[in-house]
Amino acid sequence: MPSPPALRRALGAVLTAAALLLAACAPQQERPAPEPEPSEPAAQPEILPPTATVYGPGEAKVALLVPLSGPAAPVGQAILNAAEMALFELAGPGFELVVKDTGGTPEGAAAAAQEAVLEGVQLILGPLFSTSARAAAPVAVGGVVPLLSFSNDVTLAQDGVFVLGITPESQIDQVVGYAVSQGLTRFALLAPENGYGQASLMALRRALQRHGGFMASTIFYPPGTTDVSAQVQVLADYNARRAALLAERRRLSGRNDQQSQAELQRLMEQETLGDVDFDSVLIPAGGRELLLVAPLLPFYDVDPDDVQFLGTMLWDDVSLGTEPSLSGAWFATPDRRSWEAFSRRYQTLFGALPPRVASLGYDGTALAAVLTRQAEAVGEAVIFDSARLTQADGFAGVDGIFRFRPDGSTERSLSVQELQRGQIIERVAGASSFAGAVN
Repeated sequence: MPSPPALRRALGAVLTAAALLLAACAPQQERPAPEPEPSEPAAQPEILPPTATVYGPGEAKVALLVPLSGPAAPVGQAILNAAEMALFELAGPGFELVVKDTGGTPEGAAAAAQEAVLEGVQLILGPLFSTSARAAAPVAVGGVVPLLSFSNDVTLAQDGVFVLGITPESQIDQVVGYAVSQGLTRFALLAPENGYGQASLMALRRALQRHGGFMASTIFYPPGTTDVSAQVQVLADYNARRAALLAERRRLSGRNDQQSQAELQRLMEQETLGDVDFDSVLIPAGGRELLLVAPLLPFYDVDPDDVQFLGTMLWDDVSLGTEPSLSGAWFATPDRRSWEAFSRRYQTLFGALPPRVASLGYDGTALAAVLTRQAEAVGEAVIFDSARLTQADGFAGVDGIFRFRPDGSTERSLSVQELQRGQIIERVAGASSFAGAVN
Protein backbone atom coordinates (compact mmCIF):
# COMPACT_ATOMS: atom_id res chain seq x y z
CA MET A 1 0.00 0.00 0.00
CA PRO A 2 1.43 3.44 -0.84
CA SER A 3 2.38 5.55 2.15
CA PRO A 4 0.11 8.55 2.90
CA PRO A 5 2.63 11.04 1.39
CA ALA A 6 3.05 8.88 -1.73
CA LEU A 7 -0.68 8.47 -2.03
CA ARG A 8 -1.15 12.23 -1.67
CA ARG A 9 1.27 12.84 -4.55
CA ALA A 10 -0.45 10.21 -6.70
CA LEU A 11 -3.86 11.66 -5.96
CA GLY A 12 -2.67 15.08 -7.01
CA ALA A 13 -2.11 13.69 -10.48
CA VAL A 14 -5.59 12.22 -10.80
CA LEU A 15 -7.85 14.70 -9.01
CA THR A 16 -8.43 16.52 -12.27
CA ALA A 17 -10.00 13.35 -13.68
CA ALA A 18 -13.64 13.86 -12.67
CA ALA A 19 -13.57 12.60 -9.10
CA LEU A 20 -17.02 11.85 -7.71
CA LEU A 21 -17.39 14.06 -4.66
CA LEU A 22 -19.76 12.88 -2.00
CA ALA A 23 -21.86 15.82 -0.83
CA ALA A 24 -24.37 16.22 1.92
CA CYS A 25 -27.10 17.16 -0.47
CA ALA A 26 -26.93 20.69 -1.53
CA PRO A 27 -29.04 19.91 -4.29
CA GLN A 28 -27.22 16.85 -5.61
CA GLN A 29 -25.29 17.08 -8.83
CA GLU A 30 -26.04 14.89 -11.80
CA ARG A 31 -24.50 11.53 -11.06
CA PRO A 32 -21.29 10.95 -13.08
CA ALA A 33 -23.40 -6.29 -4.83
CA PRO A 34 -27.12 -9.16 1.31
CA GLU A 35 -25.55 -9.14 -2.23
CA PRO A 36 -24.23 -11.89 0.01
CA GLU A 37 -21.35 -10.32 1.89
CA PRO A 38 -17.94 -12.01 1.85
CA SER A 39 -17.84 -15.01 4.16
CA GLU A 40 -16.46 -14.19 7.55
CA PRO A 41 -13.49 -16.38 8.42
CA ALA A 42 -13.51 -18.56 11.50
CA ALA A 43 -12.35 -16.96 14.73
CA GLN A 44 -8.58 -16.97 15.18
CA PRO A 45 -7.13 -18.94 18.09
CA GLU A 46 -5.65 -15.78 19.59
CA ILE A 47 -7.13 -12.28 19.55
CA LEU A 48 -4.39 -9.72 19.20
CA PRO A 49 -4.83 -6.14 20.38
CA PRO A 50 -6.28 -4.02 17.55
CA THR A 51 -3.67 -2.02 15.68
CA ALA A 52 -4.30 1.54 14.56
CA THR A 53 -3.06 3.91 11.88
CA VAL A 54 -3.94 7.55 12.36
CA TYR A 55 -4.47 10.12 9.62
CA GLY A 56 -4.80 13.57 11.11
CA PRO A 57 -5.01 14.76 13.80
CA GLY A 58 -8.14 16.90 13.82
CA GLU A 59 -11.15 17.96 15.82
CA ALA A 60 -13.41 15.38 14.17
CA LYS A 61 -12.18 11.90 15.06
CA VAL A 62 -13.58 8.98 13.05
CA ALA A 63 -12.67 5.30 13.32
CA LEU A 64 -12.47 2.91 10.37
CA LEU A 65 -12.80 -0.74 11.40
CA VAL A 66 -11.66 -3.19 8.71
CA PRO A 67 -9.99 -6.63 8.56
CA LEU A 68 -6.33 -5.95 7.79
CA SER A 69 -5.14 -9.37 8.96
CA GLY A 70 -6.56 -12.84 8.50
CA PRO A 71 -8.23 -14.33 5.40
CA ALA A 72 -10.31 -11.21 4.67
CA ALA A 73 -7.31 -8.87 4.73
CA PRO A 74 -7.32 -8.21 0.94
CA VAL A 75 -10.91 -6.95 1.09
CA GLY A 76 -10.18 -4.89 4.17
CA GLN A 77 -7.12 -3.35 2.52
CA ALA A 78 -9.21 -2.40 -0.53
CA ILE A 79 -11.77 -0.68 1.71
CA LEU A 80 -8.92 1.19 3.41
CA ASN A 81 -7.48 2.18 0.03
CA ALA A 82 -10.85 3.63 -0.99
CA ALA A 83 -11.16 5.43 2.35
CA GLU A 84 -7.73 6.99 1.75
CA MET A 85 -8.92 8.24 -1.62
CA ALA A 86 -11.85 10.01 0.02
CA LEU A 87 -9.65 11.25 2.84
CA PHE A 88 -7.14 12.98 0.59
CA GLU A 89 -9.73 14.21 -1.88
CA LEU A 90 -12.22 15.63 0.59
CA ALA A 91 -11.00 15.89 4.16
CA GLY A 92 -9.84 19.17 5.62
CA PRO A 93 -7.25 19.70 8.36
CA GLY A 94 -9.89 19.23 11.07
CA PHE A 95 -10.54 15.58 10.18
CA GLU A 96 -8.81 12.61 11.78
CA LEU A 97 -9.24 9.01 10.62
CA VAL A 98 -8.19 6.23 12.99
CA VAL A 99 -7.83 2.87 11.24
CA LYS A 100 -8.17 -0.29 13.33
CA ASP A 101 -7.73 -3.91 12.35
CA THR A 102 -10.60 -6.21 13.30
CA GLY A 103 -8.87 -9.40 12.16
CA GLY A 104 -12.11 -10.25 10.40
CA THR A 105 -13.68 -11.71 13.55
CA PRO A 106 -16.51 -10.60 15.86
CA GLU A 107 -14.12 -10.62 18.82
CA GLY A 108 -11.64 -8.45 16.98
CA ALA A 109 -14.37 -6.05 15.87
CA ALA A 110 -15.73 -5.68 19.39
CA ALA A 111 -12.25 -5.01 20.79
CA ALA A 112 -11.48 -2.48 18.05
CA ALA A 113 -14.78 -0.65 18.59
CA GLN A 114 -14.30 -0.47 22.34
CA GLU A 115 -10.76 0.82 21.97
CA ALA A 116 -11.90 3.43 19.44
CA VAL A 117 -14.58 4.73 21.81
CA LEU A 118 -12.07 4.93 24.67
CA GLU A 119 -9.84 6.99 22.37
CA GLY A 120 -12.65 9.48 21.85
CA VAL A 121 -13.86 8.79 18.32
CA GLN A 122 -17.16 10.42 17.37
CA LEU A 123 -18.17 8.05 14.55
CA ILE A 124 -17.33 4.46 13.60
CA LEU A 125 -17.17 3.28 9.97
CA GLY A 126 -17.44 -0.51 9.61
CA PRO A 127 -17.00 -3.31 10.38
CA LEU A 128 -17.50 -5.31 7.21
CA PHE A 129 -19.23 -8.54 8.26
CA SER A 130 -22.66 -8.71 9.83
CA THR A 131 -21.48 -10.80 12.78
CA SER A 132 -18.64 -8.35 13.39
CA ALA A 133 -21.02 -5.40 13.17
CA ARG A 134 -23.37 -7.08 15.63
CA ALA A 135 -20.47 -7.60 18.04
CA ALA A 136 -19.36 -3.96 17.71
CA ALA A 137 -22.88 -2.49 17.89
CA PRO A 138 -23.23 -2.21 21.69
CA VAL A 139 -20.83 0.74 21.78
CA ALA A 140 -23.06 2.58 19.29
CA VAL A 141 -26.59 1.80 20.45
CA GLY A 142 -28.35 5.00 21.43
CA GLY A 143 -26.34 7.12 19.04
CA VAL A 144 -23.62 8.43 21.40
CA VAL A 145 -21.00 7.10 18.97
CA PRO A 146 -22.93 6.16 15.81
CA LEU A 147 -21.76 3.20 13.73
CA LEU A 148 -22.12 2.98 9.93
CA SER A 149 -21.74 -0.71 9.16
CA PHE A 150 -20.47 -1.88 5.77
CA SER A 151 -22.70 -4.96 6.09
CA ASN A 152 -25.88 -5.24 4.06
CA ASP A 153 -27.77 -7.04 6.85
CA VAL A 154 -30.80 -4.85 7.50
CA THR A 155 -31.51 -6.63 10.80
CA LEU A 156 -28.54 -4.74 12.26
CA ALA A 157 -30.37 -1.43 11.92
CA GLN A 158 -31.32 0.28 15.19
CA ASP A 159 -30.93 3.57 16.97
CA GLY A 160 -27.30 4.54 16.48
CA VAL A 161 -26.41 1.64 14.14
CA PHE A 162 -26.84 2.40 10.44
CA VAL A 163 -26.55 -0.07 7.56
CA LEU A 164 -24.42 1.50 4.82
CA GLY A 165 -24.21 -1.68 2.74
CA ILE A 166 -26.43 -2.01 -0.32
CA THR A 167 -29.19 -4.22 1.03
CA PRO A 168 -31.34 -6.74 -0.82
CA GLU A 169 -34.28 -4.56 0.24
CA SER A 170 -32.98 -1.57 -1.75
CA GLN A 171 -32.30 -3.64 -4.85
CA ILE A 172 -35.54 -5.61 -4.80
CA ASP A 173 -37.69 -2.58 -4.02
CA GLN A 174 -36.26 -0.78 -7.05
CA VAL A 175 -36.66 -3.58 -9.57
CA VAL A 176 -40.12 -4.59 -8.29
CA GLY A 177 -41.29 -0.99 -8.39
CA TYR A 178 -40.19 -0.77 -12.00
CA ALA A 179 -41.81 -4.12 -12.88
CA VAL A 180 -45.13 -2.99 -11.39
CA SER A 181 -44.90 0.24 -13.38
CA GLN A 182 -44.67 -1.94 -16.50
CA GLY A 183 -47.92 -3.71 -15.67
CA LEU A 184 -46.59 -6.82 -13.89
CA THR A 185 -48.55 -7.86 -10.81
CA ARG A 186 -47.95 -11.54 -9.95
CA PHE A 187 -44.53 -12.35 -8.52
CA ALA A 188 -42.72 -15.60 -7.72
CA LEU A 189 -39.48 -16.10 -5.82
CA LEU A 190 -36.91 -18.82 -6.57
CA ALA A 191 -34.15 -18.42 -4.00
CA PRO A 192 -31.45 -20.26 -2.08
CA GLU A 193 -32.53 -21.44 1.35
CA ASN A 194 -30.09 -19.32 3.32
CA GLY A 195 -29.94 -15.90 4.98
CA TYR A 196 -29.74 -14.07 1.67
CA GLY A 197 -32.74 -15.96 0.32
CA GLN A 198 -34.77 -15.21 3.45
CA ALA A 199 -33.77 -11.54 3.30
CA SER A 200 -34.87 -11.48 -0.34
CA LEU A 201 -38.26 -12.96 0.58
CA MET A 202 -38.85 -10.31 3.24
CA ALA A 203 -37.71 -7.59 0.84
CA LEU A 204 -40.03 -8.85 -1.89
CA ARG A 205 -43.01 -8.88 0.46
CA ARG A 206 -42.30 -5.32 1.57
CA ALA A 207 -41.84 -4.18 -2.02
CA LEU A 208 -45.18 -5.68 -3.03
CA GLN A 209 -46.89 -3.98 -0.10
CA ARG A 210 -45.39 -0.69 -1.20
CA HIS A 211 -45.86 -0.92 -4.96
CA GLY A 212 -48.81 -3.28 -5.36
CA GLY A 213 -48.97 -6.79 -6.74
CA PHE A 214 -49.02 -10.06 -4.82
CA MET A 215 -46.87 -13.08 -4.09
CA ALA A 216 -47.94 -15.98 -6.27
CA SER A 217 -45.32 -18.57 -5.33
CA THR A 218 -42.19 -19.02 -3.21
CA ILE A 219 -39.73 -21.86 -3.73
CA PHE A 220 -36.40 -22.34 -1.96
CA TYR A 221 -33.60 -24.68 -3.05
CA PRO A 222 -30.62 -25.97 -1.06
CA PRO A 223 -27.66 -23.59 -1.46
CA GLY A 224 -24.70 -25.17 -3.17
CA THR A 225 -26.76 -27.89 -4.85
CA THR A 226 -26.01 -28.86 -8.44
CA ASP A 227 -29.56 -29.93 -9.25
CA VAL A 228 -32.57 -27.68 -8.66
CA SER A 229 -34.81 -29.35 -11.23
CA ALA A 230 -37.25 -30.66 -8.61
CA GLN A 231 -37.75 -27.19 -7.15
CA VAL A 232 -38.17 -25.58 -10.59
CA GLN A 233 -40.74 -28.21 -11.56
CA VAL A 234 -42.78 -27.30 -8.49
CA LEU A 235 -42.49 -23.57 -9.23
CA ALA A 236 -43.57 -24.16 -12.82
CA ASP A 237 -46.39 -26.54 -11.78
CA TYR A 238 -44.89 -28.60 -14.57
CA ASN A 239 -46.29 -32.03 -13.76
CA ALA A 240 -49.90 -30.83 -13.50
CA ARG A 241 -49.61 -28.74 -16.66
CA ARG A 242 -47.97 -31.65 -18.49
CA ALA A 243 -50.71 -34.05 -17.35
CA ALA A 244 -53.37 -31.58 -18.51
CA LEU A 245 -51.73 -31.45 -21.94
CA LEU A 246 -51.59 -35.22 -22.32
CA ALA A 247 -55.22 -35.54 -21.24
CA GLU A 248 -56.32 -32.97 -23.78
CA ARG A 249 -54.34 -34.68 -26.52
CA ARG A 250 -56.08 -37.97 -25.70
CA ARG A 251 -59.48 -36.30 -25.78
CA LEU A 252 -58.86 -34.65 -29.12
CA SER A 253 -57.34 -37.77 -30.68
CA GLY A 254 -60.70 -39.51 -30.23
CA ARG A 255 -62.46 -36.90 -32.35
CA ASN A 256 -62.35 -36.79 -36.13
CA ASP A 257 -63.65 -33.33 -36.93
CA GLN A 258 -61.29 -30.92 -38.63
CA GLN A 259 -61.23 -28.37 -35.78
CA SER A 260 -60.28 -30.99 -33.19
CA GLN A 261 -57.52 -32.40 -35.39
CA ALA A 262 -56.12 -28.92 -36.00
CA GLU A 263 -56.10 -28.25 -32.27
CA LEU A 264 -54.43 -31.62 -31.65
CA GLN A 265 -51.74 -30.77 -34.16
CA ARG A 266 -51.10 -27.48 -32.36
CA LEU A 267 -50.87 -29.19 -28.98
CA MET A 268 -48.36 -31.69 -30.32
CA GLU A 269 -45.87 -28.80 -30.45
CA GLN A 270 -46.41 -27.83 -26.78
CA GLU A 271 -44.83 -29.15 -23.59
CA THR A 272 -47.61 -28.18 -21.19
CA LEU A 273 -51.13 -26.80 -21.14
CA GLY A 274 -52.04 -23.60 -19.36
CA ASP A 275 -50.00 -20.75 -17.95
CA VAL A 276 -48.02 -20.45 -14.74
CA ASP A 277 -49.67 -18.32 -12.06
CA PHE A 278 -47.02 -15.58 -12.09
CA ASP A 279 -45.81 -13.01 -14.60
CA SER A 280 -42.47 -12.24 -12.90
CA VAL A 281 -39.91 -14.37 -11.10
CA LEU A 282 -37.19 -13.01 -8.82
CA ILE A 283 -33.98 -15.07 -8.63
CA PRO A 284 -31.56 -13.62 -6.03
CA ALA A 285 -28.50 -15.58 -7.14
CA GLY A 286 -25.48 -14.83 -9.27
CA GLY A 287 -22.60 -16.38 -11.17
CA ARG A 288 -22.57 -20.13 -11.62
CA GLU A 289 -25.58 -20.61 -9.39
CA LEU A 290 -27.70 -18.34 -11.57
CA LEU A 291 -26.48 -20.08 -14.71
CA LEU A 292 -27.53 -23.39 -13.16
CA VAL A 293 -31.00 -22.19 -12.16
CA ALA A 294 -32.12 -19.86 -14.98
CA PRO A 295 -32.01 -22.31 -17.94
CA LEU A 296 -34.20 -24.78 -16.07
CA LEU A 297 -37.14 -22.36 -16.11
CA PRO A 298 -37.69 -22.46 -19.89
CA PHE A 299 -36.81 -26.18 -19.83
CA TYR A 300 -39.86 -26.67 -17.60
CA ASP A 301 -41.93 -24.37 -19.78
CA VAL A 302 -41.63 -21.03 -17.99
CA ASP A 303 -41.19 -18.92 -21.10
CA PRO A 304 -39.03 -15.77 -20.65
CA ASP A 305 -41.14 -14.18 -23.38
CA ASP A 306 -44.18 -14.45 -21.09
CA VAL A 307 -42.55 -14.24 -17.63
CA GLN A 308 -40.18 -11.42 -16.72
CA PHE A 309 -37.01 -12.58 -14.99
CA LEU A 310 -35.81 -10.26 -12.18
CA GLY A 311 -32.58 -10.18 -10.21
CA THR A 312 -30.31 -8.27 -7.87
CA MET A 313 -26.94 -6.58 -8.33
CA LEU A 314 -25.42 -10.07 -8.36
CA TRP A 315 -26.51 -9.98 -12.01
CA ASP A 316 -24.25 -7.03 -12.82
CA ASP A 317 -22.07 -9.19 -15.07
CA VAL A 318 -22.21 -8.72 -18.82
CA SER A 319 -21.23 -12.38 -19.42
CA LEU A 320 -24.58 -13.52 -17.96
CA GLY A 321 -26.33 -12.09 -21.03
CA THR A 322 -24.96 -14.96 -23.11
CA GLU A 323 -27.46 -17.27 -21.37
CA PRO A 324 -30.58 -17.06 -23.61
CA SER A 325 -33.03 -17.31 -20.72
CA LEU A 326 -31.50 -14.19 -19.13
CA SER A 327 -31.58 -12.00 -22.21
CA GLY A 328 -34.06 -9.23 -21.46
CA ALA A 329 -33.94 -9.81 -17.67
CA TRP A 330 -33.99 -6.81 -15.30
CA PHE A 331 -32.03 -6.08 -12.15
CA ALA A 332 -31.29 -3.10 -9.93
CA THR A 333 -27.81 -1.80 -9.17
CA PRO A 334 -26.01 1.40 -8.23
CA ASP A 335 -25.15 3.63 -11.15
CA ARG A 336 -22.71 1.63 -13.29
CA ARG A 337 -21.01 4.70 -14.78
CA SER A 338 -20.19 6.11 -11.36
CA TRP A 339 -18.77 2.77 -10.21
CA GLU A 340 -16.71 2.37 -13.37
CA ALA A 341 -15.26 5.87 -12.96
CA PHE A 342 -14.35 5.09 -9.36
CA SER A 343 -12.80 1.77 -10.41
CA ARG A 344 -10.58 3.48 -12.98
CA ARG A 345 -9.34 6.00 -10.43
CA TYR A 346 -8.72 3.24 -7.91
CA GLN A 347 -6.81 1.16 -10.47
CA THR A 348 -4.64 4.13 -11.41
CA LEU A 349 -3.62 4.55 -7.77
CA PHE A 350 -3.36 0.96 -6.58
CA GLY A 351 -2.71 -1.08 -9.72
CA ALA A 352 -5.73 -3.37 -9.42
CA LEU A 353 -9.49 -3.24 -9.76
CA PRO A 354 -11.35 -2.83 -6.45
CA PRO A 355 -13.81 -5.36 -5.02
CA ARG A 356 -17.39 -4.12 -5.14
CA VAL A 357 -17.56 -3.32 -1.41
CA ALA A 358 -14.63 -0.88 -1.65
CA SER A 359 -17.01 1.92 -2.62
CA LEU A 360 -18.50 1.76 0.88
CA GLY A 361 -15.14 2.72 2.34
CA TYR A 362 -15.03 5.74 0.06
CA ASP A 363 -18.62 6.82 0.67
CA GLY A 364 -18.47 6.40 4.44
CA THR A 365 -15.23 8.34 4.78
CA ALA A 366 -16.38 11.02 2.36
CA LEU A 367 -19.67 11.46 4.23
CA ALA A 368 -17.81 12.03 7.50
CA ALA A 369 -15.29 14.37 5.88
CA VAL A 370 -17.94 16.50 4.20
CA LEU A 371 -20.07 16.78 7.35
CA THR A 372 -16.92 17.93 9.16
CA ARG A 373 -16.18 20.61 6.57
CA GLN A 374 -19.80 21.79 6.61
CA ALA A 375 -19.72 22.25 10.38
CA GLU A 376 -16.37 24.04 10.23
CA ALA A 377 -17.61 26.36 7.48
CA VAL A 378 -20.31 27.78 9.76
CA GLY A 379 -18.24 27.68 12.95
CA GLU A 380 -20.15 24.83 14.56
CA ALA A 381 -18.77 21.94 16.56
CA VAL A 382 -18.49 18.72 14.61
CA ILE A 383 -21.19 16.36 15.88
CA PHE A 384 -22.22 13.20 14.05
CA ASP A 385 -25.66 13.06 15.61
CA SER A 386 -28.84 11.50 14.26
CA ALA A 387 -30.15 14.81 12.92
CA ARG A 388 -27.10 15.25 10.68
CA LEU A 389 -26.87 11.63 9.60
CA THR A 390 -30.59 11.34 8.78
CA GLN A 391 -31.04 14.66 6.98
CA ALA A 392 -33.83 14.42 4.42
CA ASP A 393 -31.68 15.47 1.44
CA GLY A 394 -29.34 12.56 2.04
CA PHE A 395 -25.92 12.15 0.46
CA ALA A 396 -24.46 11.37 -2.96
CA GLY A 397 -21.57 8.98 -3.47
CA VAL A 398 -20.00 6.33 -5.66
CA ASP A 399 -23.11 4.16 -5.23
CA GLY A 400 -25.57 6.98 -5.97
CA ILE A 401 -27.74 8.92 -3.56
CA PHE A 402 -28.66 7.50 -0.18
CA ARG A 403 -30.07 8.61 3.12
CA PHE A 404 -30.31 7.04 6.53
CA ARG A 405 -33.63 6.57 8.27
CA PRO A 406 -33.88 7.11 12.04
CA ASP A 407 -34.32 3.35 12.53
CA GLY A 408 -30.86 2.73 11.03
CA SER A 409 -31.98 1.44 7.64
CA THR A 410 -30.91 3.11 4.41
CA GLU A 411 -32.91 4.37 1.45
CA ARG A 412 -31.14 4.32 -1.90
CA SER A 413 -32.01 5.27 -5.45
CA LEU A 414 -30.66 2.60 -7.79
CA SER A 415 -30.85 2.21 -11.55
CA VAL A 416 -32.69 -0.57 -13.34
CA GLN A 417 -30.59 -2.42 -15.92
CA GLU A 418 -31.41 -5.01 -18.57
CA LEU A 419 -29.18 -7.92 -19.54
CA GLN A 420 -28.67 -8.35 -23.25
CA ARG A 421 -26.26 -10.55 -25.15
CA GLY A 422 -22.88 -8.84 -24.94
CA GLN A 423 -24.12 -5.75 -23.10
CA ILE A 424 -26.06 -4.32 -20.20
CA ILE A 425 -28.42 -1.46 -21.04
CA GLU A 426 -29.98 1.03 -18.66
CA ARG A 427 -33.76 1.06 -18.60
CA VAL A 428 -34.20 3.62 -15.81
CA ALA A 429 -31.51 5.81 -14.24
CA GLY A 430 -31.42 6.26 -10.50
CA ALA A 431 -32.73 9.56 -9.20
CA SER A 432 -30.23 12.39 -8.65
CA SER A 433 -31.98 13.73 -5.55
CA PHE A 434 -34.61 12.89 -2.97
CA ALA A 435 -36.60 16.01 -3.85
CA GLY A 436 -40.25 15.35 -3.19
CA ALA A 437 -39.61 12.13 -1.36
CA VAL A 438 -41.13 11.52 2.06
CA ASN A 439 -39.02 10.27 4.95
